[in-house]
Amino acid sequence: MAELERQPQPSVELRRYPRHRVSAPFPCAFSLLGLKRWAAVDRNGLGVVLDVSLGGAKVMSAAAMRPGDHLAVSFRMPDQASALQLDATVKWVNDQLFGLEFLSVPLSVESRLKKFLSRSAYTCS
Repeated sequence: MAELERQPQPSVELRRYPRHRVSAPFPCAFSLLGLKRWAAVDRNGLGVVLDVSLGGAKVMSAAAMRPGDHLAVSFRMPDQASALQLDATVKWVNDQLFGLEFLSVPLSVESRLKKFLSRSAYTCS
């Protein structure tokens, strides 16, 4: 039998929506949802949004998050007067950074995100 050589796989983008680096990071607030909130020492947290897409965001925070945590998230993008309110799930954690996946984004929120992203100059790779 001939041994098969393993060919390096080209990097595949798994994100459904392109991320946009935020030129001026903006604050967000979040709190745990579900049963975990009752056992959490700190039920609320503050963070800074570093990049955002229609499907999620990368946040920097001192709050201890775990993959799978379900959060209520609120943030106000720089060009908009009122805050967005979304539910999200923590998908990954790396030190003080974590990735959020937005759940069931209402059409009004989606249109506001699209408006903000269309003005964004930086797309992350």
